Amino acid sequence: MNSRRKFALSTFAVLTLCLILPPLAVSAQERTVAVLQGLDKVTARVSKFSAELGVPVTFGTLEITAQACHKKPPEEPPESTAFLEIREKQRAQPAKLLFSGWMFASTPGLSALEHPVYDVWVLDCAVSTVNSELNG
Repeated sequence: MNSRRKFALSTFAVLTLCLILPPLAVSAQERTVAVLQGLDKVTARVSKFSAELGVPVTFGTLEITAQACHKKPPEEPPESTAFLEIREKQRAQPAKLLFSGWMFASTPGLSALEHPVYDVWVLDCAVSTVNSELNG
């Protein structure tokens, strides 16, 4: 009976700790690649591409640099967010900053690039192995 009591107390202690302590993986997870999609409004062509953090990628006349990308853990409602800097490069002119801020995959219209020719939005955040698969 003494061993049963010890087992019951230790089980109770473990269950209590599991309920009291917050889960370790509740925060968004940092990823190394932002998976983006762009629309050229003139040609109606949609392109899916990826941007490694800190490395500029080109979409039309836009130069897009992802500075951060976060993805919620699987047990939370799905959400990917990316901090993007988008510049337009014109010939014989310095690049003009068009957008700098957070974009959300679940609500692309909340914080969007306003451009007459291009739309860009976040699809997902991934690790760098996805980048090589998407770009060939």
